[in-house]
Amino acid sequence: MSELFVILTDIILPIFVLIAIGYTMQKKFRMDLTTLARLNIYFIVPGFMFVTLYTTEFSGMLFARVVFFFIVFVFILYFISLFIARFLKMDKDKRTIFSNSVMFFNSGNYGVPVNELVFHGDPYAMSIQVIVMAFQNIFLFSYGVFSLRSAKSGRMVAALSYFRMPVLYALLGGVILNAFQVPLPEFIWVPANYIRDSMISIALLTLGAQVAQIKIISGLSSIYYSLLIRLIGGPLVALGMIYVLGLDGITAKALFVASSMPTSVNSAVIAQEYSDYPHYAAQIVLFSTLTSAITVTFVIFLARVLF
Repeated sequence: MSELFVILTDIILPIFVLIAIGYTMQKKFRMDLTTLARLNIYFIVPGFMFVTLYTTEFSGMLFARVVFFFIVFVFILYFISLFIARFLKMDKDKRTIFSNSVMFFNSGNYGVPVNELVFHGDPYAMSIQVIVMAFQNIFLFSYGVFSLRSAKSGRMVAALSYFRMPVLYALLGGVILNAFQVPLPEFIWVPANYIRDSMISIALLTLGAQVAQIKIISGLSSIYYSLLIRLIGGPLVALGMIYVLGLDGITAKALFVASSMPTSVNSAVIAQEYSDYPHYAAQIVLFSTLTSAITVTFVIFLARVLF
């Protein structure tokens, strides 16, 4: 019990302190969330990904292993969520929101800080988290958008717009320059590290500001099913896959912890744009984020015990 309390106070609580600061600032100053989101998507996250992947020593086997794990993990969660959604007799639009809330988890502005605190800045563990974050973003802004759009032209526009985002190129650039050991000049390397160092604080402040915009309405009992699958079912599926694939050590621990993150805020963002149930998506994000303080604490504890 004492170790659970230490995890809660030393790892989870610092994250929620920064989220609370972002929440308070948004309520008081009404910050421009579009600008904050663009600052993260187009500047901080790409810089963070590039520096982390450029500086970390990892094999092509690790990269392939993490990507394979991620793809299988997401597909299993998709079929579980689809079964539950049909059991609850949701219409197609709401069913898509429900599935997205389970498949897309907050691997960036929540998962990265958790990884940083759990593994004390271990670059190997962070590289696993960054790979998961990169493919979560790729999947979210491709399938996540496609699943909410019905028109074929909309899907094409979404696909083309993704290739204008710097996240993909930061991922490729970091991996390629790392593989060929290309040196970077100081005038690029120094500001790149400044960008990396700002990731955690700005990301969590943005998450708090986004949560502050969510409105609570009643009569949405299916939210609890989403929380159950995302926060409990997700780690259980990941645990089973870890044992089946024979993963161990930091790899197993990092993937297990990454699987426990709450629903991605961006799943509510795309629902706002393309769905008839934006408030439903937003409330899932809110309650998932709050409940994760308890569930993520237990997952971190289990990760330390099991691996």
